[in-house]
Amino acid sequence: MKASYSALIAAALACAASFPATAHTRVVASAPAQGAHVAAPRTLSLSFSEPLLVPTAAVVVVMTAMPGMPDHGDMFIRNFTQTWSDNNRKLTLTLKKPLQTGTYDIRWQAAGADGHRMSGKVTFRVK
Repeated sequence: MKASYSALIAAALACAASFPATAHTRVVASAPAQGAHVAAPRTLSLSFSEPLLVPTAAVVVVMTAMPGMPDHGDMFIRNFTQTWSDNNRKLTLTLKKPLQTGTYDIRWQAAGADGHRMSGKVTFRVK
């Protein structure tokens, strides 16, 4: 019985080793960086851990706080174009006008090669 159990464990480990490990899509770098305080940027970028399926990708820029307005609601920034580079690993947003003073999120969702849809955000402040 003990030999059968050991053989079963060995077979399971061999099967597990034959499947590639899959990690889910995540942001590995951004400009501005998470938590950064920056001067009014004209470009924003997100670099991902793997190539993305571009048709599944969506991104929004949201102003979440403005100095002197304690009850500032989310304000969506729509004045940008987006371009993909680095084999669909990097998304660059080019703004028509620099961002005003305030706190912003870059909110994203996308799927990588494994098809799993992931989402996240990068928060930064403009001086």
